[in-house]
Order: sequence, then structure tokens, then C-alpha cells
Amino acid sequence: MLFKPDSTDDEKSSASRKRSLVSRLLGRMVSLLITLVILGGLGYLGWLAFQPKQGGGGGRGAGARPDLPVPVLAATPRVQDVPVYLDGVGSVKALNTVTVRSQVDGKLLKVNFVEGQDVKKDDVLGEIDPAIYQAQYDQAVAKKAQDVALLTNQKLDLVRYEQLAASNAGSKQQADTQRALVAQQEALIKADQAAIDNAGATLAYTKIVAPISGRAGLRQVDQGNIIHASDTTGLVILTQLQPIAVWFSLPQQQIMRVNAAAAKGELAVDVFGNDGVTVVDSGKLTGIDNQVDPTTGTLKLKAELANASYQLWPGQFVNVRLKVETLPQAIVVPTSAVQRGPAGTFSYVIGEDNTVTAKPVTVTQQHEREAVIASGLTTSDRVVTTGFANLADGSKVVVGKDDGPPAADLAPRKRSRAPDGKRGAQGEGQSKDQGKDVKQDGQGGEHRGPRDHSEGDQKGQSGPAPAAGGEQSGGAPKAQP
Repeated sequence: MLFKPDSTDDEKSSASRKRSLVSRLLGRMVSLLITLVILGGLGYLGWLAFQPKQGGGGGRGAGARPDLPVPVLAATPRVQDVPVYLDGVGSVKALNTVTVRSQVDGKLLKVNFVEGQDVKKDDVLGEIDPAIYQAQYDQAVAKKAQDVALLTNQKLDLVRYEQLAASNAGSKQQADTQRALVAQQEALIKADQAAIDNAGATLAYTKIVAPISGRAGLRQVDQGNIIHASDTTGLVILTQLQPIAVWFSLPQQQIMRVNAAAAKGELAVDVFGNDGVTVVDSGKLTGIDNQVDPTTGTLKLKAELANASYQLWPGQFVNVRLKVETLPQAIVVPTSAVQRGPAGTFSYVIGEDNTVTAKPVTVTQQHEREAVIASGLTTSDRVVTTGFANLADGSKVVVGKDDGPPAADLAPRKRSRAPDGKRGAQGEGQSKDQGKDVKQDGQGGEHRGPRDHSEGDQKGQSGPAPAAGGEQSGGAPKAQP
């Protein structure tokens, strides 16, 4: 016999299943909400714990107290004469460069210089075979002697013809003709003398002499070769290194300034070394080009320097500065004291109550170390030079002392701590003992003592050592310093 189930029981069971499902969903949502709240709280605590580290390891960072004074360094403006320089880039060139060539053809018999040798003017650098040119000279001398003897005879004949013409014993025309022959012979003797001078000069050209004082370069022709006057390479190239020239360029905007300064007197030029800081030589400005280079928009200038120690060499690129004027009694501050803001340049001035005030300043010129102030500061002010990270207008400051640059360690020092993980009297004692070990061993080279090596290495590798009371290694870890 079949029975129809009661509808009320089904409805009750379905309702109970719905309530249990809703309760489970609500429970999950509450658990998820609690988990999110816990994670948010942990994240916030971690953010707070991380803030002091961003401020520089416990310094005045974003979470530092605003009422604490800011440590700074300060300087007082001073008054001094400041030179004004124009910086440029140039190249070193020899003051004079000569390619020594032969003026006659012949065999090179001798080379009388060493490559790289300093030679003086009129020193004989090479000798050419003079046999042919000596013969030509002797021939010219002999020709003159022949013509002189002939002139002597013609002069005697002229005297006789003049006497005969005076007594009408001879023709006057013959006397005039003889007079013309004597004048012709005298002109011939002058031509002979010119030929002798020419032959003598050609003979002298067989000795190749230095036209200037300078340094010889590499030899272009070896001894024994036939050289010609038409050779383009020549025997050697001489360059004058003392004094020496420097060509450099300045922007075309500085033309009027340079011309005005040059009209007042001689301008000084300094040349820097490879480090860009050390002045290796100083000289004077000797020339200004008469036109601007249209491709670069710069003006070429030439300076002459003594080059006493051969510190400058032709072809070398150098940095040059030209002194155009001197600012008398100018106010000078360190460059670090000048700050730049949206409204322009300013400096922090320390008041009597150690409160800083931002004052606008006008800078005339500045370089990596000093800045010239035209207005805004006086010699009685104190300006901040270091410590701007946490500084603002109206902040309290404490001025430190800058006794000199700190001595930096070559390598980081090993950190030591007591077995209990705290830095106390015992830790200080260990550091002192380690310092003594270093001092005692300093004679044979600095090294750590055996205790320092064993304890420090063990602690750095496996953490704190167990205490003397016999604590187990699995106990709670000690607090780290």
C-alpha cells in the first residue's frame, strides 16, 4: 500500500537546508572580513616600522619630530677680489714649424743631428757633396781675375790714347773708344763678382743649417741618398717648443667683452693639465682672429706661453681660461650655500636665535667652489652650506663644526656583540680588547686577534652562541642589536 508523503515535512526540511546554507555563507564572509582587517592592520604596522629606515637609519626622516633642531654647517661671507675668467677649449701648436729642405741637388754625405734633439739656429744639420759647387766657385773667381788683368791693360792704353789725342798726335775717336772699352770691362768685372757671390752661396747651400732654434723630429732622408731641392719631404721638421702657442676658441657672444679687455692691457691666459684643475702654464694673449667661424659660431684666439718644462706639446688638446677682468671687493660664499627655487636663487641665513630665513640673492658668477653675490647678503650674515634635506624657512638649526674632511675607512669594520645579543659593558670591553690586539700586531701588519676571528666568524655564520647557563639551541632567539 503506497502512502503519499506529507507536504509539511518537505517544506520544513527544505527551509532548514536554506537556513544552514545562509548561515555558512555568512560565516565565511565574516571570516574573510576578519582576515582582511588583520592583514590591513599588519600592513599598517609594517609601514610604520619601515618609515624610520627611509629617513636614513634613525635620522630626521618623514617620521622625525618637527620640534628638534636640524644639524647644519654654516659659513660667513667674505670680501675679496675675484678674477673673471672665460673658459675655452683649444690645442697646442708650435710657435714656428719649419720643414728643412736642401736648396741644391747632391749626395747627402753627413747627418749631424739626432732625432728628437734640441738644435740652435745656424747649426749644421746635414752636408751635401760640395765638389761640383766648389769647382764652379773657383771658375768664377778665375774668370774675374782674368777680366781684372785685361782691365788693367785697357786702362794703360786709355792713358796713352788720351795723351796722343791731347797733342794731336792721335785720333780723339780712338781715345773715346778705348774709354768705352774700359767701362765695358769694369762692368764685366762686376758681373764676375756677382757670379762669384752666386757660386759662393750655392757652395754654402751644401751645408744644411737650422733656420730656427727648436726640436728636430724624425729624419726623413738617410745618409748616402741623393737629395734634390724639389723634394717635398725635406730632411727633417723643426718645431719651436719654447715659447709655444695655444689656439683656443670662445663663443661669439664674448667678442665685445674680449676686445674691451684687450684694449685696456695685456690679458693673462692659463692652461690646465689633464685633470682639468691644475694650471700647468700661464702666458699672455697675443692675437685675436679677424672673423668668426660661421660653422661653429666661435672666435679663434692665440696665446703664447713659456713652456719652460716642456709640459705642453704640439697637437695636445687643453682647457684654457682667459682672464678678462677682476671684481674688486666682491662678496663671496661657498657655492653650496646658493640654492635654487621656483622664484630664483636664495640662501638660508641663520639668525641670532638659530632660526633660518630664506633670503633671495643675486649671483654674479660662480664655479664649483665659490659664488660671487651681488646683493642679498652681508659679511655679518651666516649662511647654511650643508644640511638642506630637512630644512625649511623658519626652522631651528644647530650649527656644527667642520674641522676637516672625515677620514674614510678603506674597508668596513667587523661588528662584534656579546653572547646575550646586547651591546653593553661586555661588548665595549671586547671592542677595546680587539683594538689592543690590533695595536699590538700593528708592527707586522694589521690583523685581528684569534678571539676576534673565532667568535666573530662563528657569530656571523651561525648566529648568537648559547649562553654559559646551558641554554638549548632550540630556544627562543635573542634580540638582534
